[in-house]
Amino acid sequence: MSDTGESVIDWQIEGSRVVLRMRGGTIVRPTASEVAGAEFKGRLTIRGEPIPRKPSDAIPGVSFSRYPLEATLEVSPPSADLAIPPSCRIRLGDTDVEVSPDEDQLIHGDVWYPLPVAVLSEIQGLIKAQGIAGPMTLKQYLDLRWLDTGLLTFVPEPSGNRRVTASVELPRALNATLYPYQVDGFQWLSRISDEGLGCILGDEMGLGKTLQVIALLLRDSERKVPSLVVAPATLLENWRRELARFAPTLNVSIHRGHGRTGYPRELRTFDVVVTSYDTAMRDISILEMVPWNVVVLDEAQAIKTPDAARTVTIKTIPRRVGVAVTGTPVENRLRDLWSLMDFAAPAFLGRQNEFEARYSDDIGGASALEPLVTPLILRRRVADVAKDLPERIDIPQPIEISDESAARYDKIRDEIAAQYGAAATIVSLTKLRMYCTHPFLVDGGDGDPLPGSTKYSRLLEILDEVIASGEKALIFTSFTGMADILVSDLPRRYGIPVRVIDGRTPVDKRQPIVDEFAAATTSAILVLNPKAAGTGLNITAANHVIHYNLEWNPAVEDQATARAFRRGQTRPVTVHRLFHPGTVEEVIAERTQRKRQVAGTAIIGTAGGADDLADVVAALKMSPAMSGIP
Repeated sequence: MSDTGESVIDWQIEGSRVVLRMRGGTIVRPTASEVAGAEFKGRLTIRGEPIPRKPSDAIPGVSFSRYPLEATLEVSPPSADLAIPPSCRIRLGDTDVEVSPDEDQLIHGDVWYPLPVAVLSEIQGLIKAQGIAGPMTLKQYLDLRWLDTGLLTFVPEPSGNRRVTASVELPRALNATLYPYQVDGFQWLSRISDEGLGCILGDEMGLGKTLQVIALLLRDSERKVPSLVVAPATLLENWRRELARFAPTLNVSIHRGHGRTGYPRELRTFDVVVTSYDTAMRDISILEMVPWNVVVLDEAQAIKTPDAARTVTIKTIPRRVGVAVTGTPVENRLRDLWSLMDFAAPAFLGRQNEFEARYSDDIGGASALEPLVTPLILRRRVADVAKDLPERIDIPQPIEISDESAARYDKIRDEIAAQYGAAATIVSLTKLRMYCTHPFLVDGGDGDPLPGSTKYSRLLEILDEVIASGEKALIFTSFTGMADILVSDLPRRYGIPVRVIDGRTPVDKRQPIVDEFAAATTSAILVLNPKAAGTGLNITAANHVIHYNLEWNPAVEDQATARAFRRGQTRPVTVHRLFHPGTVEEVIAERTQRKRQVAGTAIIGTAGGADDLADVVAALKMSPAMSGIP
C-alpha cells in the first residue's frame, strides 16, 4: 500500500469521506468499494496491506450503509418573470451537499454512503451534452424538461407569481406609462428575446398586450434588424396608430395594398413592418428573403390549425424570435397550443404526431403539459391584476374597412353631398352611419353577416375571447336592423343566450330580461339600444361593454356604459368603441372626445350647433380610401 514501508494505524474521517492513516502520517484514500468490502465482507486487506479492524469499529459515531445514495440532476425553474434564471445541481438523496465529479463516497450526518459512480458519470455527461457550463439558460432548462430520463428531478414552481425587482429598463423613447403588470410583461418578453427563444403572450383582453409588444419592439430596434407584425387586416390601422402613439421614433411601414413594395431590401430599411395574414401569404416569397428579428402574430389563433395553408405558410417566415399574441391560447384542443408553440418555439414540443401521442386531449394531458410550456407562456387575467387596473378600461377599436366597402361608402357620401350640400345635417348622415354599422342595413341582405363587414369580423374576435373566459357582454347599437342581425346570428354561432332590449321591448319586460341575463350561468349577451336601454337599468353582471356604432352625443354613450360601470360592479369594466377610420364614425369618435374635454356631457345637444355643422362638413370630406393606411 505504501512504498515507504509504513503500516496502517487505523481508519479515520477526512472531510466527508473515510480514509486510512499510516504510521508515518501518510493518508491513503481507499475507494468506496474497498471501504464497503472491509465493513461488510470482512476484507481486512487492502492493496496487500493488513487492516486492523472494520471501519465502524474505528469510527463508532458513524454508521455504514450498504446502499448508495440515489443521484439525480435537480432542476429548478426560473422565476415567473424570468428575472431569476433556472438552475441545476447534482442532488444525492435528500442531502444538500455537493460532491466533486471524482468522488465515490460521502458521510452525511452520521452515516457513510457509497456513491453511484456510474450514475454520477452519466449525469455529468448529460450536463456536458446540454452545454451547461455556468448559469443555465431558459433554452437549456426547456431542453431538459423535454428529456425522458430518470436522471432528472424537477423542483415544482412555487405557488404565486414570484416577482423580482426590475432589471430590464423600459426604452426611454416609449411614450407611455405602463402598469406594474405591463412592466413585468415587458421584462419577461425582453428576457425571452435576449435568450433568442419565442413565446406566447396570452394576457386576457383589455390588459394591453399591444403596448407590451410595442415596448419590446422599441427596445429590440437597437439590434438594427427589422421586426414584422402580422395581424388581421381589420387591425392594421390600430397597429399603425398605436405604434405612432407609443413609439413615434420607430420607422414603421404598413405593408399592404397596391402600393406596397416588392423589394426585400426596402423592407430592411424599416424598424417595424406591419402586414396582414392574407398579404403575408401572398408575399411570402418576399418576406422569406428578410432575416426578421422579432415576428409578432397578433390574434395568433389564426394559426391554430396546424395543416391549414395559412399556418404552414406563416411558419416559414425566418425569425430570430417569434411572439404569438392571443387572448385564447387554447380554444378547443391542445393541438391549438401545439400549433402556436410550433411557431413561437419550433420543434420544442416535437412533431405534431409525437405531441398528440404523448399528451392526451383532456385534463390529464393538459396537466402533464403545463409545467413544460409554462415558462414560454405569459397569461394574466383581469382578476389577477385588478389592483393595478383602473375600474374602467377604454379600448378604441379602429377597424379598417374593406376596399370594396370603401368604394361603396364613398358613393353614398357623394350622394348625400349632392342631395344636401351646405344644408346637410347630422341627421342626414344617418345612411353613412348605417352603412358603417353593417352594409346589410343599406343594401339589404339576409345571409351570413360576417363576410360583408370587417367590423362584424372584429366584433366576433372580441366575443370569442369574452365567451372563452365565461364572461358577459353588452352590445349597444342604435339600429334595430343591426340588433336583429346580432340576435339572429350570435346564438347560432356561440350557442349562448342573446337577448335584446330596444324600443320594441315593452317596458315591463325589460327588467325580467336583465334578471335572466344576470342569472345565466354561462356567457350571455344583451343587445341594447343606447336610448331605450341606456338609463334606469343595472346590468353589473356584464363586465364588457361594446359600442358597436358610436353616438353623436357622448352623454348617450356614457349613460349606456354606466349600465355596467356603476356601483355594485366588482370587476374592471372593459369598454370597446368600434369605428371605421376615414368615415363618419371617425368624426363621431373625435367629436365625442372633444366634447368630453370641453364641457360636461349633460349639456351637449345632438344637432343644430355651429360645431355640428363643422362635423358634418368633416364627414362629407372624409373618405376611407384616403385614411391613415397608405
